[in-house]
Amino acid sequence: MSIETLEYDVIGLGFGPANLAIAVALDEDRRAREHGGLRYCFLEKKPAFEWHGGMLLEDSRMQISFLKDLATLRNPASRFTFVNYLHQKGRLESFINVGTFTPSRLEYNDYLGWAASHFADRVHYGEEVIAVEPVLDAGEVSRVKVISRFADGRTRARVTRNLVVSIGGEALVPEAFRALRGDARVIHSSGYLARIGKAVEGKQTQRLAVIGSGQSAAEIFSDLCGRYPHAEVSLVMRSQALRPADDSPFVNEIFDPSYTDVVYEQHPEARQALIAANAQTNYSVVNLDLIESIYQRLYLQKVSGHAPHQLLTQRRVEQVTAQADGIRLSLSGPHGHEEQLFDAVVLATGYRRDGYKRLLEGLQGYMGQGSVARDYRLQCQADFSAGIFLQGCCEASHGLSDTLLSVLAVRSQEVVDSLLDGRRRRNQDLASACA
Repeated sequence: MSIETLEYDVIGLGFGPANLAIAVALDEDRRAREHGGLRYCFLEKKPAFEWHGGMLLEDSRMQISFLKDLATLRNPASRFTFVNYLHQKGRLESFINVGTFTPSRLEYNDYLGWAASHFADRVHYGEEVIAVEPVLDAGEVSRVKVISRFADGRTRARVTRNLVVSIGGEALVPEAFRALRGDARVIHSSGYLARIGKAVEGKQTQRLAVIGSGQSAAEIFSDLCGRYPHAEVSLVMRSQALRPADDSPFVNEIFDPSYTDVVYEQHPEARQALIAANAQTNYSVVNLDLIESIYQRLYLQKVSGHAPHQLLTQRRVEQVTAQADGIRLSLSGPHGHEEQLFDAVVLATGYRRDGYKRLLEGLQGYMGQGSVARDYRLQCQADFSAGIFLQGCCEASHGLSDTLLSVLAVRSQEVVDSLLDGRRRRNQDLASACA
């Protein structure tokens, strides 16, 4: 059963931080209110705003400065800055006294939710986009149809001239674990908090494993050690050791919004080498204070002689078997083959960022080589003039900061500028045609 078709200038797919920043930029740009106003909305499959709900651990902190919020780098006077959020919540003085640039993840999630609450009339929660189709106008595709589905099976169609795709990452599950996706004892980090309790429920002794060597893996390992003090917890990784993230000032400049130009202007091979050379700033690295905390925990085990927690380094998972008494991991390592049995396994194995390709399958014939312009617009064939903008999946062209929060404020304005420039050109063309 379908509901009527509605028409928009812009539809955003997903309403996480990236499209939230777009909403903020549109709200503050007077051009969006000119000539009758820009008609736009956002579609989000979750029932309410949520940002990495599965990893909102009590002791976890942000890895970027609060100044890289939804607006400050674009407009420090914005009412959507983190500082104004603190002021509105009555905590600004207390936060200053804490003396940190990196708030807790719980507080930052509350900030994002506070900002999102201002756009309740623009966001349609509980609608999963199931298809995007071309709309032919005299042989040209100047609009696309977006079909979404409610939880009760009803569908709704909307037509738009521009689509901003920001659906976030999809859980990356290693090949060895894919056959066990329905097993409650195997959990991806994205669902950690919601599922870990059920996974270990009723177990008198808990044997738990975390797979990975990055920040999420280290955070979950520490959380499990504290959450289940009598459990045996193992951190399984291919690398030799937990490695610290390089967040020194000069290196950290690669996350400045202005550095996007440096990356994008490179020849593709040079760009790939540049991204690879700086990968250690973002992938498979851990904050130094957390590494030191884990080392201290393991050292105290040596003092006490009781060692329920361990790092299984230089291990590769060769095979995974689901058994009645647990999940058996067949590992290869420096001492040969070994078997380990766990009651639950948490996969802190990251995310894949190509989900937009499946979502846009209906436009495949128009998408060309899939290259992305500097303004994040997907470069399509000449007979396709509808705008498709990608956010959070352009690392290969725009650099390591593309999947992070660091560039949200500035990137949102770049996308909005392109949207509004396209609208101005259409209005000029219509005026010329009527003259």
